[in-house]
Amino acid sequence: MRWKPAAIIVAACALAGCDATSLTNPVSGGAPQGAVPQARAANFAQVVQILEPVAERECRARTSQVDCDFKIRVDSRPNQPANAFQTLDDNGRPLIVFTQALIDDARNADELAFVLGHEAAHHIQGHIPRQQQNAVAGAVIAGSLTVLLGGSAEAVEAAQRSGAQFGARSYSKNFELEADALGTVITSRAGFDPVRGAEFFTRIPDPGDRFLGTHPPNAQRINIVRRTASQL
Repeated sequence: MRWKPAAIIVAACALAGCDATSLTNPVSGGAPQGAVPQARAANFAQVVQILEPVAERECRARTSQVDCDFKIRVDSRPNQPANAFQTLDDNGRPLIVFTQALIDDARNADELAFVLGHEAAHHIQGHIPRQQQNAVAGAVIAGSLTVLLGGSAEAVEAAQRSGAQFGARSYSKNFELEADALGTVITSRAGFDPVRGAEFFTRIPDPGDRFLGTHPPNAQRINIVRRTASQL
């Protein structure tokens, strides 16, 4: 039976982005809260300038043969939801993208710093390749079982896709908690308050503890941040 490796990798990559920060409430007062667009942009630029070198140092200290030169970009397209994610560019350089809506919705620099530290942590901890490995393993297992059961080529391909999605999602909650913990360290070492930064979890919809959900409950994430910060 012929495998479909391209389909497996596509499924894995589609799940690799981190949709961690869908803030929903408008903000008011303070910078960037209620500030004019130029002030928000300047505030975000300052957070990046301070925190990126710290994230780079943590990356170099914790990894080997990994590109630690973070590239940070803003998605200024209209109507994009408040979000941030980490991925790799075409050259394998770590890329962290903030939507303009997230920058506008953040209530203080600590929140921006925590989100940036969290996304940098995903790269440092190798979550994209680990997620892809899990997706491939899930696809192989599901496809093999379908072959043993006498499934058609179409059934095997469908099983591979489902298995890839299952595998990629299996540890996504753990990855988020790992990134929350290391993101707390990065945020604190950059001089920001990670506990205050994690307060945005109180304003976003709680994913609860859904089976195969991509994010853990908000309360669990806040506890991880508080516990990690207390140990620093």
